[in-house]
Amino acid sequence: MNLKTVKPGYLTIAASNFDARPMTYLEGERLGYEPDVARAVCAKLGLEPEWINIPWIEFYPTLAAKQCDVVWFNQAITEERRTRANFTQPYGFFDEAVLVQTKSEIYSAADLAGLRVGGLATSTNLQLAESFGDVEIVPFPGSDRVLPEMLEALRKGEIDALVDDELVLIAAAKLDPNLRIAFSVPTRIPFGIAVHQENLELLRSLDDTLTALIQEGKLAEIWHRWIPEKEFPIQW
Repeated sequence: MNLKTVKPGYLTIAASNFDARPMTYLEGERLGYEPDVARAVCAKLGLEPEWINIPWIEFYPTLAAKQCDVVWFNQAITEERRTRANFTQPYGFFDEAVLVQTKSEIYSAADLAGLRVGGLATSTNLQLAESFGDVEIVPFPGSDRVLPEMLEALRKGEIDALVDDELVLIAAAKLDPNLRIAFSVPTRIPFGIAVHQENLELLRSLDDTLTALIQEGKLAEIWHRWIPEKEFPIQW
């Protein structure tokens, strides 16, 4: 297949290098659910995946400038993002959660009243935080270390709670006994691959390949490798 890409023979993927396991992280090579799906997709398309590390806030400007082929890093499909890119069908649906210090008395949304709740600026996570009612929203700009920065703010008490994707926060809590999940919210946010709006051929090819991986059971196999505690959320 002779697809038009930024670098011939490669799929250039905008991502960040911070630890967001089990979705994606670095240990010599890029590991996690998303990288393994990317490798499976690229194998079918005859491409090599190549990740570039950029700040979250630069994802869509980089895509618009055609310096990457796709944004593939924990991207919820939202109406706002659809104005800047086309999205493939979802490769997963994900819930959200609230992380707090282990010693805190926060166990529900009601317990957050009057407190500072942090999250990634312009994200679905902050939209969820706004639904909690009388809370002080603390947005974090999308640097290339935004998750570690938010976790450090929580540890230092600069925020009282952090809203993010459930799987990422579960992994963070496992690594730090001073943090715990206060509660989860079953939002089932769809994640997709963002593609430049002019590259319809690549969009169709990615969509067709994801469909094939779902039908073959390969996507479910990768899901269960990295996210064994959750049922594969896509039915065919």
